[in-house]
Amino acid sequence: MGLLNIIRKIKKSEKELRILVLGLDNAGKTTILKALSNEDINQIAPTHGFNIKNLQHEGFKLNVWDVGGQEKLREYWSNFYENTDALVFVIDSSDQMRLEEGGKELDKLIGEAELKKVPLLVFANKQDLVQALPADEISDSLKLNKITDRQWSIVACSAKTQEGLQEGMEWLIKTVQDK
Repeated sequence: MGLLNIIRKIKKSEKELRILVLGLDNAGKTTILKALSNEDINQIAPTHGFNIKNLQHEGFKLNVWDVGGQEKLREYWSNFYENTDALVFVIDSSDQMRLEEGGKELDKLIGEAELKKVPLLVFANKQDLVQALPADEISDSLKLNKITDRQWSIVACSAKTQEGLQEGMEWLIKTVQDK
């Protein structure tokens, strides 16, 4: 057994997960992360790089990497793929103009060898806004039903009200745990 396999077994026994949070700029990635860690969400600036947050959730230590989604930063996303246990992709449900762009970025992620078989949670964020599309319409638009190489789920949420965040994280942890 190689050293890397031993380290991975130790990591799993410690119940530690590395979660990568990606999505277009202004989708609400940082707001979701701050809401999950019970921080103030009223003063959030765009992420021009990345944030790392260590959270405890249901007995797991979560190392959450929130990477900026501006177009010029997306080419660097691949630097964060290694050892990812779960992928969270955040969609701004209220921004129908950028849904196709988000879908293209998600397709690229799904095709990445380093993310092969990594469970995917899509947070359909900003459901508190009147113009927000429901999660099933976003799922159809993103063609999530065509994803067959990994477990995935889409959860309607609002980082502002925290609705759906707990449900999404519970699904993610259970899915990684059962893997």
